[in-house]
Amino acid sequence: MKSDVAFALENAGWPALLVDGAGRICRANTAAISVFGAAAGGEAPGLSVVWAPENSSTVDQFLAQWERSAVPMMLLKFRGKGGNTLGYLTSVCAFKKDDQKYFVLQLVREGVAGGPEARPTGAEPGLALKQKLDCALQLARTVALDFNNALTSILGHTSLILSKMETNHPWRDSLIEVEKSASKAAEIANDLGTFSRQEKEARAQASGNLNVLLQRTVAFFQQNAGAEPVTWTLQFDRKLYAAKFDEAKLQQAFMKIIENALQALRTNGRVTVQTRNIELAEPTQDRNAHLAAGTYVCVEITDNGCGIEPNVLPRLFEPFFTTKSGGNHRGLGLAWVYGIVTNHGGGVAISSQPGAGASVRVYLPAEKQAVRDHGLASDDLSGSQTILMVDDEDLLLTMGKTILSAYGYRVLTANGGQKALDILAQKDMSVDLVVTDLVMPAMSGRELVEHIRRLSPAIRIICTSGYVWPAGQETHGAYLQKPFTSQELLFKVKQALKQEASS
Repeated sequence: MKSDVAFALENAGWPALLVDGAGRICRANTAAISVFGAAAGGEAPGLSVVWAPENSSTVDQFLAQWERSAVPMMLLKFRGKGGNTLGYLTSVCAFKKDDQKYFVLQLVREGVAGGPEARPTGAEPGLALKQKLDCALQLARTVALDFNNALTSILGHTSLILSKMETNHPWRDSLIEVEKSASKAAEIANDLGTFSRQEKEARAQASGNLNVLLQRTVAFFQQNAGAEPVTWTLQFDRKLYAAKFDEAKLQQAFMKIIENALQALRTNGRVTVQTRNIELAEPTQDRNAHLAAGTYVCVEITDNGCGIEPNVLPRLFEPFFTTKSGGNHRGLGLAWVYGIVTNHGGGVAISSQPGAGASVRVYLPAEKQAVRDHGLASDDLSGSQTILMVDDEDLLLTMGKTILSAYGYRVLTANGGQKALDILAQKDMSVDLVVTDLVMPAMSGRELVEHIRRLSPAIRIICTSGYVWPAGQETHGAYLQKPFTSQELLFKVKQALKQEASS
């Protein structure tokens, strides 16, 4: 079956079918194939192959009439793979993608023809509501994924141009505004994706080096410097303890802190980013941060800006509180930072004096062992290795090839898993790194990774996705959350290749 629509119900415990406006089955999840067999698993079969003649309407009539019906669920009958007629309470929702209409049918088995009478649709309002919510969540996931793909292309191209553009170029400020707008849209898409997830746990966190993450974050602001020069001082503990963190979310937190620091600067602005290990023998309090006894990594970001008034300090983490004028600020920045850090088991403290700058300290629980610091510098992003990019969105392949080629890499592209395998199987083909999307039609990124592991275990892999990947679902490689900037892609690629060289 072929479809370019991500099917978020692939692993649902009940049968689900994705049908296009012409009545063809584009996708059938595992539960549906187990019920209907090969009839639903062929190359875009018609819904009519599983549609029982006992229904009061044909497939075409049903799809045409459904949108005019006010019934949230209806009893429909289907042909199972054994030839039996199966009665299902069926929930249907419709959506459009690229001007094409699609229907999602979710089936809850209620009985077999000739068996007990099926309960009326009103007997289980909670079940009907759940089915409708599942449809809405599926649609939200699809929309968030499409937004992330588009924003990845915008951010990638924009950040690449900014990194190559002279600081006094007359269009630089406009490009910076484009990047800011795309970043805000990315936040909204991320919120939508997080809301639509059925699993609310954070993605599994691995131990990492905060120095590398901070270096990448600072490089982003250095590459996109404004008109006023800023002096950056980085004081990183070279034997920093390992901390477990969600890379994408924690980078958002640090970017928001640094953004606030830059907005507070005046002439001769300075920003200092420092990391250090801390061991607490007993519970300690730093401002409003309550820290249990244990080992922590502390990240301190200090500026010499205008400072913060004493009456404002206690309210900084309040949602919707802001001291910025203009009406365009939601006041969620530091509340978002607080939520991210506390969800990691850490704490945030802010100290300041009016006119004397501010200091933000982020504490994260750590393991008492140093992680190797590969020391990636912002000017050490080029390479000559061969990289294969795999994504079903051509605009992302173009973006990735443009960025990586500009830094010396040889880039191959494939718009599907099978094409990627064909490239890797070519004689004398040597690929050092594969960057693949996880959600693709026909062959998913997971399936591609499994094939690559069997074909060539030495190839390094970076997985990307617009979804927030839930806990317990390993990506079998480094992970890069969409949307990402050119610097984030380049750092992740360099990091993966350095690991290869040192292993």
